[in-house]
Amino acid sequence: MALRIFSLLRCFCIAFALAAGAHAQQEPDEEALWALLANGSHAALMRHAMAPGTGDPADFRFDDCSTQRNLSPRGREQAHAIGERFRENGIVGANVYSSQWCRCLETARLLDLGEVVPTPGLNSFFTRRERGPRQSDEVRSMLAEKAGGGVSVLVTHQVNITALTGVYPGSGEIVVVQPSGSDLRVVGRISPR
Repeated sequence: MALRIFSLLRCFCIAFALAAGAHAQQEPDEEALWALLANGSHAALMRHAMAPGTGDPADFRFDDCSTQRNLSPRGREQAHAIGERFRENGIVGANVYSSQWCRCLETARLLDLGEVVPTPGLNSFFTRRERGPRQSDEVRSMLAEKAGGGVSVLVTHQVNITALTGVYPGSGEIVVVQPSGSDLRVVGRISPR
């Protein structure tokens, strides 16, 4: 009986060690994630920095930031600090794409990594969920096309990132993905400080 319990305990320990090893392989440490971004083989899906509230007012317009939910002063500081973290990790320039929403464009510009390209496929579909699948396909195609072509940073919204990855990111959080054909593989997350 003691031998059987010992054998079961040993099997449990081996299974636990294998599971822990597999988990460690699935979630590289932050330094490894920055290295993957720096070599251009992976992309950064970033939620805009802190912008208090949810959604946008009913009178929202692209051409008038005063009608939108915008970054707070803390959000501006957060976006600038995230840009500094890119530079601290050897990324001084990137292909930067952004939703056309003011809070995303401002976040992208404050990263100070290069020219910001407004990209409709990154626009929020929070109030128009039916647009989600088409826009997600556009983003996957864009990343597949750009794979290996330098560092790519996409600044967008929680709803877009969640649809693409299943991850619910916080404000300013980066989800590191690897384009794989017409799909994206989540490699890890970098939280803002």
